[in-house]
Formats: sequence, C-alpha cells, structure tokens
Amino acid sequence: MVNPEPFVTTLIGKTVSHAWNGHGSAIFIEFGKLTDTTKLSGSQGNPEGELTLMIEWSWRIEKKHSILGGSWSSEKRWPGFLKKIVGSSVTAVEIFGHLPEISVSLSNGLRLTSFMTAEGQPAWSLLTRSPFIGHLVVERGRLKIDNRHS
Repeated sequence: MVNPEPFVTTLIGKTVSHAWNGHGSAIFIEFGKLTDTTKLSGSQGNPEGELTLMIEWSWRIEKKHSILGGSWSSEKRWPGFLKKIVGSSVTAVEIFGHLPEISVSLSNGLRLTSFMTAEGQPAWSLLTRSPFIGHLVVERGRLKIDNRHS
C-alpha cells in the first residue's frame, strides 16, 4: 500500500501559482515557484510549478455550501473558476474513496476535488519536481508512485 503522506506534506502550504485548462476538460494546477517551459514547436508553454495537480476530467471547485463549478459547467466559465484559486495556498489535502480521489482545500475557502463519473479509473496525478519524490498516480484502483522524471 502506497503512503501518500510525503506528497501531502510537500503540498501543504504551497501557493497556487498558475492554473490552466489542457485538452478537453483536463486542468493543471501549478503549485509553488514556476519554471518557464518551451513546447517542441519552440513556442512558450505553460509554466510548471514545483508540484502539479493534473485532473483529466470530472473535477469541481467547491465553495463552503455549494459547487462553484466544474468540468460539467460551461467551458466558457472554466477560466474564471480557475482564476479564483490562483494566489491561495493549500491548507489540507485529502485522498478519499474506495477508488482514490483527491481533494485540495485552499486558504480562500475553496476546495478543488477530483470526482470521476465514468467507467474506468479516477484520472488524476500529483506530479513533483522540487523536490522530486515521484509522481502520485492512480492505477488499477490503487495509489501508485511513478518514479519516472517528467
């Protein structure tokens, strides 16, 4: 059984430095100091944080007593949702469920939660860069540490 505690401990207190939408409803939340990236085409890519939470789909951002929005909301609204979490810091991280999902509580009272609603596996990963302690991923219904550098 994989212990997620080193990943949780590393994430606590980090600031959301950048948040962006990838392909489809995938979102990337960058934490800590940012590093510029260059795409294979030579153009500038989105910066990478010390840690990145990637949720491929089925995510939501929760307020105290309701859902602000998520992957089933209008795509036009996603940038506004993501903008609301930038600048806040991580106060708590919870890995929950029989099939592991992740929830990140933020200092501004919002909470980002993965919540797969289709067949297959929860589709999220927590990628580390500084310090590199591996990547926390879900595989075959269980947490796994992938030690390949990204």
